[in-house]
Amino acid sequence: MGRREPGPRQAVHRTIVVVDVCGYGDTRRTSGHRLVLRQALYQALRRAFADAGLPWKDCRHVDCGDGVLVLVPPEIPKGPIAASLPRALVRRLHHHNARHRAEEQLRLRLALHAGEVVHDEFGVTAPSINHAFRLLEAAQVKAALSASSAPLAGITSAWFHDEVVRQTPSIDAAAFRPVEVSVKETYAIGWLALPGSAARSPAAPGQA
Repeated sequence: MGRREPGPRQAVHRTIVVVDVCGYGDTRRTSGHRLVLRQALYQALRRAFADAGLPWKDCRHVDCGDGVLVLVPPEIPKGPIAASLPRALVRRLHHHNARHRAEEQLRLRLALHAGEVVHDEFGVTAPSINHAFRLLEAAQVKAALSASSAPLAGITSAWFHDEVVRQTPSIDAAAFRPVEVSVKETYAIGWLALPGSAARSPAAPGQA
């Protein structure tokens, strides 16, 4: 059985994972292609969580149409999330892309953050969730993925980088570079990395 959700308006600390499908609205894609992408996105996430030893069933998942918000319970260590999840996700993306045509190629942006999340009868809300989504929309993340052969671009908040990435021995902190994020009301520093670099078709949709 899954975890019990906290009561209404009760704040709990969560690791925040947000992913977004690049080029989801590309005009070369039909509704049929997008259904394939959505199915592939959830399959890749579930299997990547399992590969990383993380309990997908204990997390809360919020569908965003072209992406997913995942809230990880506070007792699950953040180090394995930062160290293993991006690599596992890259492997799953390569597996999918090797078997699908250009319009069904799946490339993702990933944001990692953490903070207090408030639950109510409609769902969840928090400044930390807003911040994670702003990081995901940073122009530098989109540009880096567009210019890269990698299927995934990841960005962490400054807090997550300092408290998790730099403190986890199995993570190469030198692979991250700071970027200035200016999206709507958010002005912050994020830390950008591109895990995985296998080639993709240059004609595929999803140029971030």
